[in-house]
Amino acid sequence: MKDDAQATTSVWMATANTPSQSRLKENIRTDVCIIGAGIAGMTTAYLLAKEGRSVVVLDDGPIGGGMTGRTTAHLTNAFDDRYVEMEKMHGEDGSRLIADSHTAAIDKVEQIVREEHINCDFERLDGFLFTPPNESTDVLNDELKASHRAGLVDVEMVQRAPIDSFDTGPALRFPRQAQFHPLAYLTGLTRAFTRDGGRIFNDTHATTITGGSEARVETKSGAVVTCDAIVVATNTPVNDRVAIHTKQGPYVTYVIGVQVPKGSITRALFWDTPDPYHYVRLQSDTTNDILIVGGEDHKTGQENDGAERFARLEQWTRERFPQIGEVEFRWSGQVMEPVDGIAFIGRNPLDADNVFIATGDSGQGMTHGTIAGMLLTDLLQGRQNRWEDLYSPSRISLRAMGEYASENINVAGQFTDYLTPGEIKSVDELKPGEGAIMREGLSKLAVCRDEGGNVHKLSAVCPHLGCIVAWNSTEKTWDCPCHGSKYRADGRVYQGPANSDLSKA
Repeated sequence: MKDDAQATTSVWMATANTPSQSRLKENIRTDVCIIGAGIAGMTTAYLLAKEGRSVVVLDDGPIGGGMTGRTTAHLTNAFDDRYVEMEKMHGEDGSRLIADSHTAAIDKVEQIVREEHINCDFERLDGFLFTPPNESTDVLNDELKASHRAGLVDVEMVQRAPIDSFDTGPALRFPRQAQFHPLAYLTGLTRAFTRDGGRIFNDTHATTITGGSEARVETKSGAVVTCDAIVVATNTPVNDRVAIHTKQGPYVTYVIGVQVPKGSITRALFWDTPDPYHYVRLQSDTTNDILIVGGEDHKTGQENDGAERFARLEQWTRERFPQIGEVEFRWSGQVMEPVDGIAFIGRNPLDADNVFIATGDSGQGMTHGTIAGMLLTDLLQGRQNRWEDLYSPSRISLRAMGEYASENINVAGQFTDYLTPGEIKSVDELKPGEGAIMREGLSKLAVCRDEGGNVHKLSAVCPHLGCIVAWNSTEKTWDCPCHGSKYRADGRVYQGPANSDLSKA
């Protein structure tokens, strides 16, 4: 059995110093309880606290320890799924609101950075979209027109993107995009939030989330938070079994970080147009620039070839930026892709009116998360917001029915794993650091041998909706191929929608 090289810590985790918080140990009362200390949860918490609301944030890991710590932190209104497609899904009015909201999100981050004096390398710069070599540029012409119809009238066609070592051919220039250090930004948000009376509790797992007149969040330690409203901002909701999860799909994306001589690459954001596409930015340290390149996406739990995908990313990068050095960082993250391209932000469907969710980052988690903070703050404060209907989690898009059917047919196909033989017949086949699925009678077991040689035997059945998990040899995790739940090698859940561990076998 082949075992890929384990992914390293992301460049953000390697260079961040997020503040530590205590664990919730006693019952408390608050106005709003937010579950999840990523960009969506902390932006919502910060904005509510500034308006005088009593807010508590719970997270079962560190601040930004989920997908916020694994982003490449592009802040863009150049929409990943293209304005051409957004017009088809949401009409011209919807496309304009999408552009408006993502532009406002970048402006809001810049405002917060300035007002709170957050040292997070926030920087405005241009973004460039280009096609692969020898491919038609019709997609750029169509996107230019759609971007203008969406209100982004400053987008223009240029002869090439500013990459000296590689001629991209014609490219679209999106002005006033931005980038930052996401965990440094969260650190600043956290300090401002606690200054304004907010409370954060880490290492606190929310086990039961109940809305209504007696809204409450029960935690694994037994402590309970009672509140007027609940916001679930856990990348994908852990309080739903079906309502949202049939309308979005989980995808793994891969990233490398490579040192390059300082100043040798133009400071800008770059994207190409294939599906999956590549995305590029720079992050500076004291002596060098770090070129951050991502792509090679696939459905979560349905491939296990991370080493090959990292290698393809490196090859793509060296062909375009030959001055790069050795790859220093490798990591992966999970992207939730809604069937109609935009996030689900608002009241949770089929739930009490005082339970809200933020999910469906669609590869633009930093702006979608900031939009969530702005939109949810308005809803919780009883104000109207022009984006409410667009991002409503209850929306039904008939234009997205083809994508909806495709995603759910894919999920249904994963249940055939119950009928297949195991990948190994005995734990003796596993080397340290390896995992595999093993059949034992009628049961499927998730079995791994840790680096110390200890064997862990778990039920391979995801407790969310019963799919069979798969071993991810890049991250040393068990991943659900249906809805993206992730578990550490010993079975502990750390990514929803599952909210409980794999059972011990």
